[in-house]
Amino acid sequence: MRLYYSPGACSLAPHIVAREAGVPIELVKVDLATKTTEKGEDFLSINPKGSIPTLAFADGTVLTEGAVVSQFLADKAPGLGLLPAQGSFDRYRALEWLNYVATELHKSFSTLWRKDTPAEMRTIVRKNIGTKFSYLDRHLASQDYLLGDHFGAADAYAFTMLSWAPAVGIDLANWPNLAAYAERIAARPKVRDALAVEGLV
Repeated sequence: MRLYYSPGACSLAPHIVAREAGVPIELVKVDLATKTTEKGEDFLSINPKGSIPTLAFADGTVLTEGAVVSQFLADKAPGLGLLPAQGSFDRYRALEWLNYVATELHKSFSTLWRKDTPAEMRTIVRKNIGTKFSYLDRHLASQDYLLGDHFGAADAYAFTMLSWAPAVGIDLANWPNLAAYAERIAARPKVRDALAVEGLV
C-alpha cells in the first residue's frame, strides 16, 4: 500500500495510525501546489480529487478521505484497539469523534490556510476554533484520550489538528488539558517516528 502525503498535513493522522497499527506502507510525498509526486507522477491521475491522504493499492484501487483511511488502517490491527470492535457502541463513539474532528476542526482550519481569507473572517474562525478547543479541553479534564485511557485513531486526527494551531496564531496554552493531551500524544514512540519521517522534528 502507498500512502500519498504531504509533511504535516492532514495525512499525518493515517500515517500515525499505520505506524501504531504496525501496517507496512510506502510513503509517497505529494507537492500539493503542482499536484505532482516525488516520483514525478501526476497526482490527479491517482486521485482526481487532488487531496491527501490517498491510500493506493497494488491493483489500482484508491481510498480517500482522512477519517476513512484511518479507519481502514486501524481495522488492519483489531487487537490493538485503535478502533473499538465492530458493532459495539464504543465503535460509534470513536466514529463520532473522527467525524467531529473532520467536520468541526479540520474544515475550520482549512479557512485559515487560504491566503485570500479576509482578516475579519480569520478572527471569527479563530474564535470558533477556540470554542471547540474549550469543549475538548473540558472533555479531556479527567481522561487521557478522547475515548478514555486508550489511544485511538480519532486521537491521531485530533493531534494533527492541534499541531496546526501555532501556525495560525492559536496558542494551546489557553487550554491546559488540551496542551497536555497534545504533548502526551507527541511523546508516543510511533508518533515520534511519524513526525521524524515527515521532517517535523
